[in-house]
Amino acid sequence: QVLLVESGGGLVQAGGSLRLSCAASGSIFSIRNMAWYRQAPGKQRELVADITSGGSTNYADSVKVRFTISRDNAKNRVYLQMNSLKPEDTAVYYCKADVVTLTSSRSDYWGQGTQVTVSS
Repeated sequence: QVLLVESGGGLVQAGGSLRLSCAASGSIFSIRNMAWYRQAPGKQRELVADITSGGSTNYADSVKVRFTISRDNAKNRVYLQMNSLKPEDTAVYYCKADVVTLTSSRSDYWGQGTQVTVSS
């Protein structure tokens, strides 16, 4: 009974910016870590950035400095500000949340993904 929905993806030229958002809803007691992953066709899904409930962040080397992850705990949302986008950033971006619910102490939930396409 937890739903994550991503939004904000689209087509952008190299050097441009996009801001992704992910909203979690349902029977949520609290959310621990939240993260953004991405997966390009034919490639493994990879961690892009994550953020703890306290706001501590971690980034993949490939996106460090260019991307910023943030969260709004009151709204159960996580964001990914993507600047200086490169064609290699093209992928489906997925939101993941480690959620504490009434029936589970901890459980990972995934969004359905949002497409980001960066043209050269």
